[in-house]
Amino acid sequence: MTNLNATHDPSLRSWVASANAADIDFPIQNLPFGRFRRAGTSEPLRIGVAIGDQVLDLLATGLIDGYDMNALMAASPQERRALRAAISAGLAAGSANQPAWQAALIAQSFAEMALPCTIGDYTDFYTGIHHATTVGKLFRPDNPLLPNYKWVPIGYHGRGSSIGVSGQTFRRPMGQLKGAGDEPVLGLSQRVDYELELGILIGPGNARGEPIAIEHAEEHLFGVCLLNDWSARDLQAWEYQPLGPFLAKNFATTVSPWVVTLEALAPYRSAFTRPADDPQPLPYLDSATNRSEGAFDISLSVWLQTAKMRAAGEAAVMLSKSNVAESAYWTLAQLVTHHTVNGCNLQPGDLFGSGTLSGPRPEQGGSLLELSLGGRHTVKLPNGEERTFMQDGDTLVLRGHCERSGAARIGLGEVSGTLLA
Repeated sequence: MTNLNATHDPSLRSWVASANAADIDFPIQNLPFGRFRRAGTSEPLRIGVAIGDQVLDLLATGLIDGYDMNALMAASPQERRALRAAISAGLAAGSANQPAWQAALIAQSFAEMALPCTIGDYTDFYTGIHHATTVGKLFRPDNPLLPNYKWVPIGYHGRGSSIGVSGQTFRRPMGQLKGAGDEPVLGLSQRVDYELELGILIGPGNARGEPIAIEHAEEHLFGVCLLNDWSARDLQAWEYQPLGPFLAKNFATTVSPWVVTLEALAPYRSAFTRPADDPQPLPYLDSATNRSEGAFDISLSVWLQTAKMRAAGEAAVMLSKSNVAESAYWTLAQLVTHHTVNGCNLQPGDLFGSGTLSGPRPEQGGSLLELSLGGRHTVKLPNGEERTFMQDGDTLVLRGHCERSGAARIGLGEVSGTLLA
């Protein structure tokens, strides 16, 4: 649990003027971490903190003495809170650090962002119950959720090498497709899709053979970002039994560059509840703190800009929106605990995907698979175009933010990716 402190004060203002705008994603109450260098250079990647429309170079402030984000993520929660407090104090209006730190700022528009850390392992979960139910109905109308879904956090291991940062482009994937008869054919996927997910980054790890109890799970979480786990639905339909997705998922996953820490999310905690007639978590996945504040109130949205829209100078249009607390059937702490209950060792920089976080209503689908009901219906766009799945040249953008009375609005920024021919 992270208590509220002076860094969360909604009245706090920064000497960085852009951080004080009402709708900015990165006010002084946020302070997300990322890696950057000046655009057009081959400089080493440095650790930065987003403040307004600027990046604060932490090495230049003297608050850290290295370039290794994973080492920073491995720090204890107490050390991370102390660093956050020092950054907040130095950026606050009236701070004596302003003259020296002014030179440590670079405009985000002049920065090249990289993956926020070195990602070792990637596990994709399936926590979105509304997504799981809708997709299950497409294939099993009478039994959409398999018997284990409400008992165990479902997940599979993804591919770390194809994870890219926002702005990632990738070509339409190829693989085996179910042909007209019993034999498959090799071809290009015609059902490329996105998935609206939260990325969860591990801080301190655990020794192999030593599970992490749920009471301590959040001590091992560094923060969250936005994640789009691209999917080739026609490849997936042919290959997913008996071992799950393979080529349908490993060609691209895109994450946002800024990691919003658990400390920054403290004002947006929510109670974790289950319907009374649902199975309650087994004891190792349950705690009083997890029940009272284990969920997070994070609003998410999906936006699409087609090649035609881009050529006409038209902005992306919103396809759907949802909320993490309403969508996720399991909390972040439960994912950490379950992942390690068998003795699996996590390491700083490991990435979890939440799974597709769709809302309960049909228009809140976090994928085109849901919005088009498996391709049976078209999604109509304001310019007259239609989509069932992604087309060449489409750019998909995910956005997220937290907003609550009595707290400053903070954002997760955005993550974009473009499908090439």
